[in-house]
Amino acid sequence: MEKIDDTGIMGDASLGNDSATEGEIEAARPKEQVETDELDWDNSPHNPFNWPAWKKALQVVMLSSAGLLAPARKELMIEFNVSSTVALLPLTLYVLALGFGPVIGGPLSETIGRYPIYAASIPLGALFTMGAGFVHNIGGLGFLRFMAGLCWAPVLAVAPGTLSETFTPKNRGPVSAVFILMPFLGPGLGPVIGSFVVNRKGWRWTQWTLVFFSILAMIITAFSHETFHPVIKRRLMKKKGMKVDPPPPMAARLKMFALVAVVRPIRMLLLEPITGFICLYVSAEFGTLFSFFAAVPYTFGRVYQFSIEESGLVFLSIVIGCFLGLITVILCDVFLYRKQAPKYPPHQIPPEHRLYPSMIGSIGLPIGLFWFAWTARPGVSWASPAASMIIFAWGNLCVFVSTMQYITDTYHGSVVASAASANSLARYGFAGVFPLFTIQMYEKLGIDWASSLLAFVALALLPVPWVLFKYGPTIRAKSSYETVKFN
Repeated sequence: MEKIDDTGIMGDASLGNDSATEGEIEAARPKEQVETDELDWDNSPHNPFNWPAWKKALQVVMLSSAGLLAPARKELMIEFNVSSTVALLPLTLYVLALGFGPVIGGPLSETIGRYPIYAASIPLGALFTMGAGFVHNIGGLGFLRFMAGLCWAPVLAVAPGTLSETFTPKNRGPVSAVFILMPFLGPGLGPVIGSFVVNRKGWRWTQWTLVFFSILAMIITAFSHETFHPVIKRRLMKKKGMKVDPPPPMAARLKMFALVAVVRPIRMLLLEPITGFICLYVSAEFGTLFSFFAAVPYTFGRVYQFSIEESGLVFLSIVIGCFLGLITVILCDVFLYRKQAPKYPPHQIPPEHRLYPSMIGSIGLPIGLFWFAWTARPGVSWASPAASMIIFAWGNLCVFVSTMQYITDTYHGSVVASAASANSLARYGFAGVFPLFTIQMYEKLGIDWASSLLAFVALALLPVPWVLFKYGPTIRAKSSYETVKFN
């Protein structure tokens, strides 16, 4: 198989001709200069690793807000006189915009630092959200929601870097777990809060509630600090009068931006088996998770005559499932992954051993969906389909976390960032589109067969982590990108 150059660009006419190397990409990043010893960086109070606990906690709170507007579908249909599909467009556009987070935030934050991303993104997103609360047409609402998502998306992309720069690996586990839960707790907690807000105050208050949270985040951000080590070191060196290398040329930075965040992710989605199949699997299940925004109110309203608030409370099942999934991931790490360490040289555990949670969780996905499909009916307690959502959410989180760990351990250098961008684009793309056809699918096929269709998709994709676990070393060896060589 032909090896692509280190950036994964082969000069395809459709994606641009470029022969940049990984070294050129690294040259476009801010450097940690050799004068580190003179700064006494390891012991410096400016080093985020050495910040006091309250300062680190502030960063976590700052990082800790998509589903508040979902319960407002019927209100939007009535107020704007639009169909169910059009009423869901503001949600879809917001979620689609979130997919651009790594494309925008990742490369930009490595040029200007993390803090400016937070300082600009949060208030801009709040302004667009406030406008969404006052708008009087569905087109304007969709546009403002898209812009709000586009502004807030970089925060999601930059947050993992902030955590890794603030906490040492030994202390990073709990706070990383909180961050990993965020994309999944949104579909769980958002509709719970949104259902009560919509029912008691109207849909506009879902937007103003987000503004209130944003104001709190802005206040906290005002007291936060830069965490990107190269930027902090450059500032300290300037302050001490030390020689500072000039930043990379703008052309080099733009080239790095385009390659790492745009061109290569597209190529990896289409041509790289590991990234392509993992992204397809994770995206399909993430899209199914977001389809519950439409499916749950429809199902529980029709079958059990649940009110908006009661349907919203059903989403707590997703929250419970996510926490159970996180516990499963931690247990697999402690009792399965770490037990492999004595069998291999230091830091050379094959990445396939990261896949234990996804192999276990992959079984729960179709089980949860089939369970939902054939128990959501008169004569069966509402608790049964609600419990099935716990199983699905549990499996979903297990698959997501372990496959992302697998990608991180498989690739080298900036290829990891490109794989993350590919995953984000695909995942939020599916999540944005799925709710648009959910109602029509449930009306045409019925609750049982519509949910079963989603279950069959999960069943068809179930072998992905199992195949990667068994044949991963062979697939990695044939990859067009640089991957780890230990088996």
